[in-house]
Amino acid sequence: MTDLVGDAKRALRKELRSRRRAMTETEASASTETLTENLVSLAKELGITSMSAYLSAAFEPNTRPFLNWANEQGIRVLFPITREDGLLDWAVSTDFESETEGLFGLPEPVGEVLSPMAINDVDLIVVPAAQIDHSGMRMGWGKGYFDKTLGSMEKRPPVYAVVFDTEYVESVPSERHDQAVDGVVTPSGIHRF
Repeated sequence: MTDLVGDAKRALRKELRSRRRAMTETEASASTETLTENLVSLAKELGITSMSAYLSAAFEPNTRPFLNWANEQGIRVLFPITREDGLLDWAVSTDFESETEGLFGLPEPVGEVLSPMAINDVDLIVVPAAQIDHSGMRMGWGKGYFDKTLGSMEKRPPVYAVVFDTEYVESVPSERHDQAVDGVVTPSGIHRF
């Protein structure tokens, strides 16, 4: 059964990457504006002073305007730094212009690096995803970093995934190790589970 689910996930991820890369600049720009408004609204509603988030890659929903807003508000932001052992370290950065390439070619900030435990002190966790279903199940990109992190936390703050509207779907293939999220933010709105 697990092999079938794994195969389904791999095929779906390939299709989603292709769809994301096919978006026009106009579509991406329009989604960025409303996505940013929704992320800002969520942060204000929760009254956060710290969070973990990620630097979006070119094919992902653009979180960078939101991160700039958070920085201007004095919100402390921790960014994931991939490690060879499958864990995430965290970096504090306010200079989003200085980036490096992580283990999988995704952008990571340059800044003070903290241990995997640093995430335990944030008020909100914003994670990337390939798809989210209506029950809150998250399908990631297949490396398992966020599933391990979220699954190991004793006391989790709210966790919200960020996807495009078409990636918020009825159901996603899942396995036992997959971690659900508390909500999803899309360009069209905030959905809570």
